[in-house]
Amino acid sequence: MKVGIPNGLLNYKYSAFLEKFFSELGADIVRSPDTNKTILDEGVKNCVNEACLPIKIFHGHVNAIKDKCDLMVIPRIMQLSEHEFICPKFCGLPEMIINSIPNMPKVTMVPIYATSKEKLYKWIVSTGSLITTNKKRIRDAYDKALIAQDEYEIGIKSDGYKLNIALIGHPYNIYDKFVNMNLVKKLNKLGVGIITEEFIDEATITNRTSELFKRPFWTFAKNAYGASTYLSENKKINGIVYISSFACGIDSVVIDLIKQRIKDFPFLVLKVDEHTGESGFDTRIEAFVDMLERK
Repeated sequence: MKVGIPNGLLNYKYSAFLEKFFSELGADIVRSPDTNKTILDEGVKNCVNEACLPIKIFHGHVNAIKDKCDLMVIPRIMQLSEHEFICPKFCGLPEMIINSIPNMPKVTMVPIYATSKEKLYKWIVSTGSLITTNKKRIRDAYDKALIAQDEYEIGIKSDGYKLNIALIGHPYNIYDKFVNMNLVKKLNKLGVGIITEEFIDEATITNRTSELFKRPFWTFAKNAYGASTYLSENKKINGIVYISSFACGIDSVVIDLIKQRIKDFPFLVLKVDEHTGESGFDTRIEAFVDMLERK
């Protein structure tokens, strides 16, 4: 069996787990290429207008490999932490895909509750059973996939720069070079080092959000707020760059919360959608770095 894994959304963080799990079950892995103009255009064409850019791009990745696989992995991720949820579009992602892109192969439909290894195992059993009925093989593949994920290094931390910024945002906006127009490379070229939320431990992030009047409902909001406030208030960075998808409700809330907390600390919000122009994007980055150098 050929299993398709679209190169988008949280697959940037969990691709090691998915690839190891399905390959251990004997499946051939079909990955979509890195995001490009064709994938963007196909995603925009096959997705509802109201969706954010990452969801549109994910549609493009699915469309690129739908005719090359027997099973498409569409992660309906509900929870990664207790009492928190992921973006609501993830909850209905399989239905969005099925009803937008014609001639789809079989799609993974079961919700993913990854708050513990035991809860995640429910998804493992139901999904693995689409490939094999051997429960021991599924369990062994799961154990190996967990090890592969533990060994998979994710995150950005640049050393040796005079200026350093926290790069904040949804992981798929940070790690998709097409979406952010090679932002990391551009900042490094301007003499700016980068750190992302993965280098801050979970306890620190959770502790920072405890000061809010209410615990964040969304995991992405918690991580963005916790990382931004911790790094800025502990003098570990010179500024913050937040990559935000246009029309993202979660971002609009957390950006305001961060601004209220850090007050006059240098903070740049870069909004991205399918119409974002690179020249204007670059101008804002250069102006922000110039301001940091003069502070």
